[in-house]
Amino acid sequence: MERFYTCSCFFRDNIFLEEYKLHVRFVSESQFRKDYQNILRSMGCVSESKLRDVIGKIHAEIERRQNHKLESAERAATIKEIYTPLHQHVYHLQESFLAPELLQMVKYCASSDATVEGLLKLIQTEAAPRVYRFPVFREEFCKDLIEELEHFEQSDAPKGRPNTMNNYGILLNELGFDESFITPLREVYLRPLTALLYSDCGGSCLDSHKAFVVKYAMREDLELCYHYDNAEVTLNVSLGKEFTEGNLFFGDMRQVPLSETECVEVEHHVTEGLLHRGQHMHGALPISSGTRWNLIIWMRASRERNKLCPMCGKRPTLVESNGFSDGFTMDPDDDTNRNVSCSLT
Repeated sequence: MERFYTCSCFFRDNIFLEEYKLHVRFVSESQFRKDYQNILRSMGCVSESKLRDVIGKIHAEIERRQNHKLESAERAATIKEIYTPLHQHVYHLQESFLAPELLQMVKYCASSDATVEGLLKLIQTEAAPRVYRFPVFREEFCKDLIEELEHFEQSDAPKGRPNTMNNYGILLNELGFDESFITPLREVYLRPLTALLYSDCGGSCLDSHKAFVVKYAMREDLELCYHYDNAEVTLNVSLGKEFTEGNLFFGDMRQVPLSETECVEVEHHVTEGLLHRGQHMHGALPISSGTRWNLIIWMRASRERNKLCPMCGKRPTLVESNGFSDGFTMDPDDDTNRNVSCSLT
């Protein structure tokens, strides 16, 4: 199996300051003050004590990221040892879980005369460019999966949060979904679609992923701020339960300033997935009642990201990690990354 790596920018770039809804880069305190002190002041961070509090939270997040590899492995081992699933069957992908519409699209993509134009006749296009909506799972499976997730959530097993923006959710690799569920879903059922729809940005060579579920509920996370994903292609599936509002919205690609962007709202229905480019800026509007679970799969193509890290926009400096990591691989013909680095600068 291919060995995957992380880019060293993971430790210092794209740190989300929840109170100010701002992503920042932190190399040093002097750099941070120079780049962000005026911006933060305009957002209400007007005292030195408030700024010191922000810097303290950044240091805590950097430490969490540095320890993530070891702590994630420890959580996965503990979960495997002490957690008893409620619905064991949901951990192993079966075709009976999948919506007939998805199976029809996959069958079409396997035909010798499959084209983008032909696939688009079977899929729902949205006002946002190259955003597609289609049924992914059957309702019964979504119900069973949510019951399993809530059972795990209520257990004593350790839990890691999906990322800095989502405070409630579950990393599916730690729960044991990667090998027998997410990997075959990506390879057998999603890659045939992405190969046609996103051939220009790695859709035909997706070789790793990060999968997690996020939860939105009253008195918890209600919404998700405008952002882009660490992915070439993202699938976002609405699993349920009962909720109102909470549609997604899309802007432009990350290179386009928000001031030059007109956002488009996209409906998100239970059992359906939204497929989009990872660098397409987007967010989730707040729910107004109920509880909502979403399955997110960040799909990565090492052939694309090995050239340019999608998070820092530079040639990646590789850091050893475990599992699929962040989807970078070592090019045997490239000497620039031979000495794997843990540099944080």
